[in-house]
Amino acid sequence: MSNATRQLIEQYYAAFNAADWDAFMALLTEDVVHDVNEGAREGGREAFGQFMERMNRSYREHISNITVMVNEDGSRAAAEYIVEGTYLQTDEGLPEARGQQYRLPGGAFFDIRDGKVARVTNYYNLQEWIRQVEG
Repeated sequence: MSNATRQLIEQYYAAFNAADWDAFMALLTEDVVHDVNEGAREGGREAFGQFMERMNRSYREHISNITVMVNEDGSRAAAEYIVEGTYLQTDEGLPEARGQQYRLPGGAFFDIRDGKVARVTNYYNLQEWIRQVEG
């Protein structure tokens, strides 16, 4: 089971990096829970899709140096990675976008149910991101 979970998380990031949003969204349960970095908890695939649409308007990102860790029964996973991006359009409450480049470490925690992502919690250092885009 842990190999299937590892493959699921690898597919998740491969779809993200390819901007294949149909494949990306298909990896989520209908009732997926999304804990936004330093934000509110959102529920459901539709809300997650709306979040991704907003993100894609403001950011172009690529995830690299991905390390996936999985528990024995494959019900939980974590990933550590580097996010490299371009800030395209000002996101509400954040500094003005001027095409700034950024690079910072991040991580995510996952709950897996029936071979799909049932929860994802993302973390990165927002203050470091702000420092990079304001610098």
